[in-house]
Formats: sequence, C-alpha cells, structure tokens
Amino acid sequence: MATERIEVLKSILLDLHNGASAESVQELFNEHFAGVSAIEISLMEHELMNSDTGVTFEDVMSLCNVHANLFKGAIQNVEVADTDHPGHPVQVFKQENLALRAALMRVRRLLSTYESTEDEDLLPEIRKGLQRQLGLVGQFDIHYQRKEELMFPIMESYGHDSPPKVMWGVDDQIRDLFQEAKTAAEQLPDTSIEEVKDKFEIFAAEFEAMIFKEESILLMILLESFTQDDWIKIAEESDAYGYAIIKPTEKWIPARHSFSEEEAGNAPDEGSEAPASREQTSDGRFEQVIDTPDGQVTISFKPKEKKEQAFNRDSQQPFGHGYLSVAEANLILDHLPMEITFVNKDDIFQYYNDNTPADEMIFKRTPSQVGRNVELCHPPKYLEKVKAIMQGLREGVKDKYEMWFKSESRGKFVHITYAAVHDENGEFQGVLEYVQDIQPYREIDTDFFRGLE
Repeated sequence: MATERIEVLKSILLDLHNGASAESVQELFNEHFAGVSAIEISLMEHELMNSDTGVTFEDVMSLCNVHANLFKGAIQNVEVADTDHPGHPVQVFKQENLALRAALMRVRRLLSTYESTEDEDLLPEIRKGLQRQLGLVGQFDIHYQRKEELMFPIMESYGHDSPPKVMWGVDDQIRDLFQEAKTAAEQLPDTSIEEVKDKFEIFAAEFEAMIFKEESILLMILLESFTQDDWIKIAEESDAYGYAIIKPTEKWIPARHSFSEEEAGNAPDEGSEAPASREQTSDGRFEQVIDTPDGQVTISFKPKEKKEQAFNRDSQQPFGHGYLSVAEANLILDHLPMEITFVNKDDIFQYYNDNTPADEMIFKRTPSQVGRNVELCHPPKYLEKVKAIMQGLREGVKDKYEMWFKSESRGKFVHITYAAVHDENGEFQGVLEYVQDIQPYREIDTDFFRGLE
C-alpha cells in the first residue's frame, strides 16, 4: 500500500514537472492523501531523481515551492518526546526560525518607514537601523550551515539523500537573493527604496517558504528517522557552527537508562537515571527493572564480553624514517599550523586534524562529516568544481591545485592546497587538503629574523 501511495505521489509530481498546473492536480492529491508522511515525500523525490523519467535535481529544485504548497495542510505531524526541551536541536531550530521571522518583520517596518517619512533628518538613523536588522537576518546562514553540515550527513546515512541535495541547492539560491537585497540596502540613498523593497520581498518569500519546508517536511523526516543518539550528536557539535540570533538557554541532557554496571556507576545525576533494580540470572543474563510514569518495565539482557585492546596506541612503531607511536603521530598532526583533511581514493572524507577549536576553523570540520562522500560535503553549486579537482588529481592532470582568497571578516588571507597522495608504487590513494592563514607571512617586511631578538 505504501508503495502504491508513493507511485501515485510520484505520478502527481511528474505531471507538475511536465507542465500541469498545481490547481489541476490538487484535487487528485486530496483524493489520495488525507495525510502524507515526510518519509513518503523523501522516497518520492529519491525515485524521481534516480529514475528514467528525465527529472533532474535542478528540475526538483526549481519546483520546490510548488511541491511544498501542494503538501500544505496534508503532512502528518510526528511527535517525539523531549523535542520541546530547551537545548534540543529541534527546539533550537524552531526558536531560531521564530527569531528570524521577527527580524524580517522589523526590516519590513523600517523599509516602510523609510519610504513614508517626510523628515529627511531621520533617514540616516533609519538606514543604520536597517543595516542592524539585516545583519540579524543574515545570521540565517549559520542556521543553514548547521542544517547542512550536521543534519544532512545523518539523513544521507539513512538513505534520504535527495531532500538534502535539493534543499541545499535552494539554500544557496536564498543566500544569493539575500546578498542582492543587502547590497541594494547598503546603496541607499543612491538607489531607490522601491528597488530595495522589491529585492527584499523576493528574498523574504523564498526564505519564508524554506521555513515551512524545514518545519513541515525536513523536521518530520528527521523525527521519523533519527535516534536519540543522533540528536545528541547534533547537539554536541552545534556549538562549532554557532546559532542564529538566539542561543540555547540550557544544555539538553536526555534521561537515559544505563544497562552496564560501569555506565550506571558513572552516570551523572543530571538527566541520567540509574536502574531501579538489577539481578543476574544463572545463565549470566541481567534483569533490570526500570520505573516509568506508566509503571515498571523489565528488560533482560546479556552484556557483551569485553575485548582486550589489540593495539597499544602508545607503543613505538616504525614510522617513515624513524619511530612514532599512534598517540605521538596524532599529536604531531594536531600541532601542524594548518587544517588538514584527507579524502581517500574512494572519495570518502576519512580524516581531519584537530589543530584549532572547531568554531575557530577556517573550514569547519566535525565528526559527523567523517565517512561522508566528498561530493555531499559541498553545496551543489560547487559540485562540478569538486568533481573536476578530484578527477584531475586522480588522473594525474595535476599534482596539486591551489586557491587563495582574502577574508576581511576573519582578518585572514586563506591559502588552500589540494594535493594528490600516491603510495610507493605511484598508485593514487586519495587527496590531501591543507588550509593555512598566510596573512602573517604576507606581513613580513624584513629579510632577516632569528626569533631571539
């Protein structure tokens, strides 16, 4: 039955892609879908983009708003305990959207006031206020980064690879629209207020449509798919990217029951619960009684046998032209004055060093990205460039690609190198990316310095 519903949904969306109006398919949609799950929408998008229908990622992205409007009022809500708790990623996500909506309203009021005021002395102050509020709205980029870098990798691991790709592409379009609106506002009074308002409303329409997609489709997919451990991982890594306008008022620590003596003994008082009682049976199994609001639940389990650590990280090993332990090698890599990322020969993001806190990195890296295909780690608009670099290094067109740019906001001059890695037989093993702030080197103004003066 679920397969049939997905096929009907796919057929409706295919009609839209082939030129049918939303009004003409709305009746058919309402007939079959009194309620549609976000998972069904995800599966439908996946099948459309991976079938022989000719529908591409770009096609789905271009009709994203039409699709969303079709689903309005029909998407089933998913209720998961604890998601309204302060600090939970879902609660933070929704609070950010509320704060961003409020900033949008303030920008609209300032634009209307600027247009209607007859006191020219007030105009400079209104422009200052407008820039401040646009700065707040612009923090949506932080909101989007957490979504793209923390939520999308977990979605992909569960097979939901199409919605992230489509949404990331639309995110980038919204970023571009915001920059156009912001640039126009900065040119006041040399540009007309009408032009500024028009550009801002084009951005705002797409931005508000994305809020609907996030809360009615994206979060529903996540709530149906993600485990508590997934949400904990997102919460732990969110600080590296920061937050839009608001910050969590407290850290979310879910209530968790421990099933081993070691975990139970180390469980913190806050947010974790020790077992109500535990007894061991003759066959080595444990029976644990857990108190719940509705009564007691008994769980029977057999602990896994502890395996002895086969490898000592502190033991010296032949390493290059000398000897290093794994622990020492890790320390050396983490102390190199550059950010290092290694993508293996299968295009999998395999490693990054930890030479600086995540929130201070030039290119932020978090554990969620490890194990992800490198193509999925970049916005769709950069995909062709990423593919070209990987192919060029793999085929030996170049040994390395270099890029650089000056970041005024960071006060850094960033130099990036993508270098092919080959083994002793000359076989391609992957790509090493290293990123440096070379601004201090550009400021050297002497020919000689010993460092001891």
